[in-house]
Amino acid sequence: MIKKASTYENVTRQFNKAADLMGLDPQIRKILSKTTNEIVLNFPVKMDDGRIEIFTGYRVQHNNILGPYKGGLRFHPAVDIDEVRALATWMTWKTAVIDIPFGGAKGGIQLNPTDYSVHEIERISRRFTYALGNNIGPEYDIPAPDVNTNAQIMAWILDTYLSTIPPQERNRSLHVVTGKPIASGGSVGRDKATGQGVVFIIEQWARDRSFDLKGATYTVQGFGNVGSWAARLLKPHGAKLVAIEKASGAYSNPEGIDPDDLYAYVKAHHGLIAGYPKATPIDHEAFMSTKADIFIPAALENQITAQTAPLLNVRLVVEGANGPTDPDGDAILAERGIELLPDVLCNAGGVVVSYFEWLQNKRSEFWDLEEVDTRLHKKMVSGYERVREAAQALKTDWRTAAYILALSRLEKVYKERGIFP
Repeated sequence: MIKKASTYENVTRQFNKAADLMGLDPQIRKILSKTTNEIVLNFPVKMDDGRIEIFTGYRVQHNNILGPYKGGLRFHPAVDIDEVRALATWMTWKTAVIDIPFGGAKGGIQLNPTDYSVHEIERISRRFTYALGNNIGPEYDIPAPDVNTNAQIMAWILDTYLSTIPPQERNRSLHVVTGKPIASGGSVGRDKATGQGVVFIIEQWARDRSFDLKGATYTVQGFGNVGSWAARLLKPHGAKLVAIEKASGAYSNPEGIDPDDLYAYVKAHHGLIAGYPKATPIDHEAFMSTKADIFIPAALENQITAQTAPLLNVRLVVEGANGPTDPDGDAILAERGIELLPDVLCNAGGVVVSYFEWLQNKRSEFWDLEEVDTRLHKKMVSGYERVREAAQALKTDWRTAAYILALSRLEKVYKERGIFP
C-alpha cells in the first residue's frame, strides 16, 4: 500500500475548494484553517528487559465550537504531527456533517505495536495517558480506538485517567474515552459501528440507483475493524467479495471470498492475511485493477492517487478509511465517472456510536443493540440525504458538498456566538 507525504496539505486543498465554492466568511475561514492545540509528548517507558525507551505521542485538538474534542488514538510507525493534524481536522468536518455535538481531535503514538509485548503496550498506553494529563477529559476531549488500538487499550487509558482524579469524580467520568469493553462502560454495537455505517451508506446509494446488491461484487483494502465488519455485513445482502488487500499481501478469488472465513483465518494468524488458502495471491497493482462494482478502501490515507486512480475498474468508491483518496485521485475518479462517497460521511458510524456510548455513560443507561443500530441507521441515512441534496443543489461532488455542509454549520455557530473578546 502506498503512503504519500503531507496528508494535511491534501486536507487543506479540500477545505479551500469547499470554502471558495460556498464563499465562507474570511474571518471564520482563518479560524477553521488552523488547529486550536497541538500537544507533542516525549515520554519514557520501561521495557520488559528493564531498559528505557522514549516514545513520541501526539494529541491535536482542531476545533470544539460544537462540543468537546473527539477523536481516536492510533499506534502506528507512520504517526507524525502532519498526519494527526489532518485526522483531527477531518474529525471536525465529520461530526458537523453527521450532526453530533462534538468537535474534532486525533492522537497517537509513533510505534509498531508488533514490536512490543502486551505488558509493554499496557505500560506505553498508561504512561501516554498520564503524560496527557488534563489535556483529555470527559467534557473536554474524549479519545477512542483507531488504527492498532482497541477496547483493551481504552480500558487501560480509562483506568489510568481515573487514577489521576479525585475519588468522588471517578464514577461520573467513565465517558473520558469511548470504545471501551462492555463491562467497563462500553456500548454494544461499537465494535462494528464504522463498518455498519459504511454498509448503511451503501444501502442508501443502491436504493437511490435501483442497484441490486445481491450478486454485486466488491473489493476491500484493509481488513481490520472497519474492513472486516463492512465485508461481513455485506455478506447477508448476497454481495460477493472478490479481492482483499492488507499490509501483508493481497488475494483474489473471482468466485468470491467468504468474509467470515477470511476473518477467522486472519484472527488465527495474528492479523496477517499471508497464506490464505482459498484465494490467489496478487500484487498491489492487480488488486487496484480488480473489476468490481464497489471498492471499499478501509486502510490508511492516500491510497487512491494520480498513480493508482487510473487503475480502478469499479463503479463506486466508498471511503471506509480516513483520507484514502487525495485531491488528484478525486479529480481522476470524477473524470472517469466513478462515483465516490466521502470518508466524512461513510465512516462516521464509529463516532456516532461513540457519541451514544458517551451519552449512556453520562446518563447511567445501557441501550440494547436494536436501539443502538436503529439510532445509528437514522443518523447515517439523515447524513446521506443531506449530502446528496447539497451535492445536487450545488452541482458539485459529494466530498465538496459534505465539506460545505460542515463549514456552513460551523460558520453559523461562530456568527451566532461571536469571537471573544
